Amino acid sequence: MFKAALLLVIFLVGSINAQLASRMQVIMGTFVTLSVVSKDVKYLQPTFRLLKNIEKSLSSYDKDSPIYKLNRDGHALLNTYCYEALVLSEKYYLQSDGYFNIAIGSVTKDAYDFTQTLRVPSSKRTNNSKVNFKALRFDENEAYLGKGVKIDLGGMGKGYGVDKAIEFLQKNRVSLAKVALSGDIRCIGRCQIEVNNPFVPSSLASFIIKDSGVSTSGNYNKYVKNVQYNHLINPKTKRSQQNFISITLISKLPNSDLDAYATAASVMPAKEAYAFLDSMKIAYIILDTNKKLHISSNIDKFTQELTVKYSSKE
Repeated sequence: MFKAALLLVIFLVGSINAQLASRMQVIMGTFVTLSVVSKDVKYLQPTFRLLKNIEKSLSSYDKDSPIYKLNRDGHALLNTYCYEALVLSEKYYLQSDGYFNIAIGSVTKDAYDFTQTLRVPSSKRTNNSKVNFKALRFDENEAYLGKGVKIDLGGMGKGYGVDKAIEFLQKNRVSLAKVALSGDIRCIGRCQIEVNNPFVPSSLASFIIKDSGVSTSGNYNKYVKNVQYNHLINPKTKRSQQNFISITLISKLPNSDLDAYATAASVMPAKEAYAFLDSMKIAYIILDTNKKLHISSNIDKFTQELTVKYSSKE
């Protein structure tokens, strides 16, 4: 795996702009960027180690991971990270009426292959995939999984990692920081966010958040052949979602919540998705498949200095 120790310099927004030292590594299959002021640089490497431990716990590819063993053997001993992730996943499953379902692994890991061979499965294989969340049983120490069902924590794992990194930094009294795992970002203090435009090298919108998190889920980063076969699988139909290009959520809720809610909303029918998000303490910026941008009416409660840069003509 590629590892980077690249030193960058970025700015967090405050009454006075603070220059931050940033370091980047590849963890959880994505670029992880940690940014703090110079006096707190000593906490960067311990935070990276924490995230690597979380990756080893939640991975469905690492043969030493409890989740890998659970998928392979139908039973595994759990550590704290695994247990917490499963508890949260059960909460999200219930809140989303089953649209967030970590038992989707038999589709995302077996039927499809979004990694090397880039395989699109036959309809028969997809239809026969088992996605029964109730086949999972667990307590603080161990978990059991029914035959043919596999767990995939990709829909909330990065958000969970962000939360743990922020928790570690706060325990060490870091007062200004930014943690970014791909589309999952959280700031201690105020920072500026740019929402990626999937069509051109620019942003859909920019804004400032304070002590808050952002999570973006999109169909354009991971797919086989074309976005029709993207990685956002509706567990009820076992097919890739076709309603949204990207969903960005902003809130003071934990990033694991935002990550999971973005995943769930992405695979819901459009009307149901908006109703679900409007019921939460969340603001959103959504680009639908008709290339229309939707911004929640409560956006000003969660952001400052919002600038919309997107044109539907792009």
